[in-house]
Amino acid sequence: MFILTAVLTTGALSLTACGSRDDKGGGGGGGGGKTTVVIGVDAPLTGDLSALGLGIKNSADLAAKTANKENTVPGIEFKVEALDDQAQPSVGQQNASKFISNKDVLGVVGPLNSSVSQSMQKPLNDAGLVQISPANTGTELTQGDGWKTGDKKRPFKTYFRTATTDQVQGAFAAKYLFNTAKVTKVYLIDDQKTYGAGLAASFKDTFTKLGGKIVGNDHINPDDRDFNAVVAKVKNSGAKALYYGGEYPAAAPLSQQLKDSGTNIPLMGGDGIYSAEFPKLNKKATGDLATSVGKPVEQLDSAKKFIADYKTAGYKDDYEAYGGGTYDATWSIIEAVKIAVADNGGKLPDGARAKVLEAMSKVKFDGVTGPVSFDEFGDTTNTMMTAYQVEKGAWVPKVSEAYKP
Repeated sequence: MFILTAVLTTGALSLTACGSRDDKGGGGGGGGGKTTVVIGVDAPLTGDLSALGLGIKNSADLAAKTANKENTVPGIEFKVEALDDQAQPSVGQQNASKFISNKDVLGVVGPLNSSVSQSMQKPLNDAGLVQISPANTGTELTQGDGWKTGDKKRPFKTYFRTATTDQVQGAFAAKYLFNTAKVTKVYLIDDQKTYGAGLAASFKDTFTKLGGKIVGNDHINPDDRDFNAVVAKVKNSGAKALYYGGEYPAAAPLSQQLKDSGTNIPLMGGDGIYSAEFPKLNKKATGDLATSVGKPVEQLDSAKKFIADYKTAGYKDDYEAYGGGTYDATWSIIEAVKIAVADNGGKLPDGARAKVLEAMSKVKFDGVTGPVSFDEFGDTTNTMMTAYQVEKGAWVPKVSEAYKP
């Protein structure tokens, strides 16, 4: 599982159709007589998780600018409107309403947090507005609450993602820890949020099936920074590793306090701790582990242009864990708009949101993170996962594989 220029503004709104237009039906609000299409971005742009959120914002902005530069959709000018959800579901829901009310918005990228997404999915679905997250991993978001018993039902037709699910990620982590790291005793902690709890549950299910033992189980408040009470429990449990379902702001001090107690065992987590901020906040992070979706973009030939263009653009913040996935998520919307425009004789159609949604099932391209397409649930068909370990203050990839539990 990181401001750029000021948020781009949209042109005048049409009362009858999506996309800014003049009275003659020609492009208005876009450069050179083009029709303006806005892509909304929802992410935590302030607060503890802003490193990840700003990486999402910047990467979406780069995709839009690249599409404009390359004239990917003739007659269309893409702009980005980014809103800060502060990693709060209530704010995310408010942002969803803002995107819905702006008729130029034909797709929304984000959010970072699965719990925030739960508050956004229904209103965006009711409005027929495509949503695609580069970071949400909560399995129930695409497959419904019955997925654990095999009763998979897609709750919202407008929701897609370029990140794979907690079911995949938790299972991959358990397999790595048990088979590769040879750890058989784990203490399990989660932050009680949708993402963290789901990830921990998936890890536990696979780890115990492999023959591993959960020697203790606790929940923490993700806003806390003093974890000495739970650290004492871990120390006395005989655990050889701590698996944490949550994000880096709490994971970093939890890991350091564990090491400070004299318990020199690794903390492992998911993509929520896979951030450059984790080793910065944790002076004793060496040996800690994380999983993240996809292969490291630095190892992908398909990502070379993205990395170079990001650097050239001069963004002040790193693209972080979700940069490549965000670029691909944004490009998916761009590709869907391209299909909708091509099917309407080269012009943005009336009822464009419905047409873009319809086109999403046809989207298929070679992206930054590899081949991009979606299955019947709106999940990415790319289930590549990577395990990382902190060495000399930085995350180092250890193994990558396409994984299906």
